[in-house]
Amino acid sequence: MTSKPRQPSRRAVLLGATGTFLGAAGCGSGSAHTSPSSPSVADPSGSASPTSLTPQAAALPRTTPWRPTSAEVTPAAKLRAVQLVEAIGAWPDGKGGAAAARTRVAALRQPTALVGEAGPLLPAADAAALQVVDAQYGGILSDSASVLVVCRQWTRRGGTVSAGGTTVDVRLVRAASGWTVTALHPAEPGAAVSPLPSRVRTVLSDSRIQLPPAAQADLRSGHIHDSVLGAMLRLAGTYRMYVSVVRSGHPLDVFGTSRPSDHPLGRAFDVWQIDGHAVVDPATSRNLIERFMRDAAAAGSYNVGGPLQLSGGATANQFFSDDTHHDHVHIGFTS
Repeated sequence: MTSKPRQPSRRAVLLGATGTFLGAAGCGSGSAHTSPSSPSVADPSGSASPTSLTPQAAALPRTTPWRPTSAEVTPAAKLRAVQLVEAIGAWPDGKGGAAAARTRVAALRQPTALVGEAGPLLPAADAAALQVVDAQYGGILSDSASVLVVCRQWTRRGGTVSAGGTTVDVRLVRAASGWTVTALHPAEPGAAVSPLPSRVRTVLSDSRIQLPPAAQADLRSGHIHDSVLGAMLRLAGTYRMYVSVVRSGHPLDVFGTSRPSDHPLGRAFDVWQIDGHAVVDPATSRNLIERFMRDAAAAGSYNVGGPLQLSGGATANQFFSDDTHHDHVHIGFTS
């Protein structure tokens, strides 16, 4: 990788549920602002009702395409996965529905049958905008991959704009012609429990823990182990972190194996950004990533993976590193 990668400003991050947009200035390096033309939208966690707007005010937020840099492992796989999700999950007035989505997918020379697997990515709406927050590997092998595309989505029906989003496990295979998407597995968090456990409420209200829509819904489902919640809060005492995946939207098995992953069991979470710095970015301090990984182990994780192979764990396998974890830190628990 001899070319100098762009800074992670292309990972335009949409913060919270207010339509506030961190644009081209980058991940934590710029100032957040609200576009005067962007409407106030509903809480993506579903805890608030959509905001009713006049037709003149019912504009969807501006978004930017997510594109990988040369710092990624096999950036072409991520690009193909993200382009497909962006094509299905965003459309202008009059271009909603499965037929129009198939046309957009065909333009990418990808199988149009994938539209039938889009689930929550293709809701009934007049128009939709989609922002990919991050794309991380659920697994990467020489000829196959799982790319977890984490996104926020806004839909407009008449004069009402609603905010939501999902995480999609995009499966791909590589041939001589390049990467082809073979399947989509959108997140299925499950219904929210009521009342919410107090520790879940504490995590959701902590401004130092950024959670995308599917991860928020995972916590609200009541299926996340207390060890995960406790570690999030402990790490938030030292770091600002952006979580990518908790339970849903992750492969059921460790990619390429038949070994169950801790994620679907509610015993793990992944972090793609620490203190405003993307884990995949070569400019991010290796000392910062190492401290975070060691602090995750100190918070009780038996299985901490990331871009660095660390020594000195409590067990021989407490720390690990591979291509899949080049772009995020995995924090897993036994219970």
